Amino acid sequence: MAKVKYETSGAVAIITMSDPATLNAIAPDMVVELTEAFNRASREARCALLTGEGRGFSSGANLSGGRDEARGPDGRIDVGQRLEQYNPFVTLLRDLPIPFITAVNGAAAGIGCSFALLGDLIIAGESAYFLQAFRRIGLVPDGSATYHLPRMLTRARAMEMMLLGEKLPAAKALEWGLINRCVPDAELMPTALALATELAAGPTKTLALIRRLAWQSYDADWAAQLQAERVVQRDAGYTDDFAEGVAAFFQKRPANFKGS
Repeated sequence: MAKVKYETSGAVAIITMSDPATLNAIAPDMVVELTEAFNRASREARCALLTGEGRGFSSGANLSGGRDEARGPDGRIDVGQRLEQYNPFVTLLRDLPIPFITAVNGAAAGIGCSFALLGDLIIAGESAYFLQAFRRIGLVPDGSATYHLPRMLTRARAMEMMLLGEKLPAAKALEWGLINRCVPDAELMPTALALATELAAGPTKTLALIRRLAWQSYDADWAAQLQAERVVQRDAGYTDDFAEGVAAFFQKRPANFKGS
């Protein structure tokens, strides 16, 4: 049974994790489907929107495996083995050629929290919360959480999330600067879809370049980042959308970007 749904709204690909019986717990088969869905969105759409079906975004990793889990020489389960599949997926999200929005409903826990916080724009319903639950079962944060949380927050707040493993309500996540919007639950998908539609109408190639520069800045020094801006600005200037944007500016009309 499929665990991921894919649909389009105009130029937006809506990707929904759909395993409500487990609160959309992340398992290898779901990640395979998510990978296929985002690759498809990269070909067909100009913005992707990820959400979860039912009462929550994702409860985290599905811990019900066992028999088929990889084991070390001593026979113990290697719980890190799944990351050999999950890590390429989070890297895929980082490197998408289109903007990516997450619409977070209910729980976003464990690696599901990591997926949620990888969105370019993160929209949460008022009942949503973010939970780095790993320490509660004796594991460490993964799915890129130890990389992006200290960069998205202060070191102190990132440590608080990861070491204490307490629920961070959506309103507090907004106060901390971790997410972009906190809206009434009924307005979650309309708000996220409106933002996704706005991005989809933008200069797609340029937005991809902006994403690349932003992620690259995490690891670049000052001189390297300035040089990257210079090179990428050249590439942006070669796009048809740049020519259209300038023409629209001088003609005092809205730009009609084609994504090329």
